[in-house]
Amino acid sequence: MDRPPPELTPDEERTKAMLPVLTAAAGSLGRRRRMGTARVHEDLEQSGGAQSGTFRAAIFGVSDGLVSNVSLIMGVAGAGVENRFILVAGLAGLLAGAFSMAAGEYVSMRAQREVFERLISLERHELELFPDEELKELAVIYQEKGIPHDLALAVATAVAQDPDVALDTHAREELGIDPEEGLGSPWGAAAASFLMFAFGAAVPLVPFMIGSGTAAVLVSAVVSAVVLFAVGAAISVLTGRSAVVSGLRQVGVGALAAVITYSVGSLLDVATG
Repeated sequence: MDRPPPELTPDEERTKAMLPVLTAAAGSLGRRRRMGTARVHEDLEQSGGAQSGTFRAAIFGVSDGLVSNVSLIMGVAGAGVENRFILVAGLAGLLAGAFSMAAGEYVSMRAQREVFERLISLERHELELFPDEELKELAVIYQEKGIPHDLALAVATAVAQDPDVALDTHAREELGIDPEEGLGSPWGAAAASFLMFAFGAAVPLVPFMIGSGTAAVLVSAVVSAVVLFAVGAAISVLTGRSAVVSGLRQVGVGALAAVITYSVGSLLDVATG
């Protein structure tokens, strides 16, 4: 007596029904994780692969840490407080920002990984239960890429011979997921985000560890401007724009933020003095 064909579990049926939503959400999480903030242009999303993504994360982690902490430090310095208060504020800003960035990166990366794993698990199960339907799906995908019907069917049939290759191919072609490098490590991403932000945030703080007063403010501003220019020039590697223009633009953004917070701090010093 023949057994009835196996079926998907209720949870897998729900996952399959939500497939468009899940794949869109996973893609959105990946873009947010790699891009970091809304100010990154779309052309960055299209440049490079895993190494480019790591480079992007490092560059923007340093930039975020530097701009946020130089703004905080200049605001406190503008209020005319003692050097020890500037150090406390700068260190607090460094730690708070670095932990916040790391936590956000971990949560985003973990959510993305869990969605990817759920989709890959469903795809594996479907390949086991419905191999003919999955083969036809892959053949259709190849045809949509411009491959003739017979050749597309032959390639899909060859792919289906090895379960591991079939799963990898369906994940890439049908779901848009790289099973080898696309999942990533939440802890690794969080650690990298923490370190890059902390490095950037430490740049404007170091002069106040060595000196104080107006001299420390000037040195902090100059060092921060130099590093911001370097960050902007590094961004030009991704965008293909002029390194000088990108560097000056980055300096301008940081300088504007620092001037505003310093002015606010000065006004508070006058108002409370």
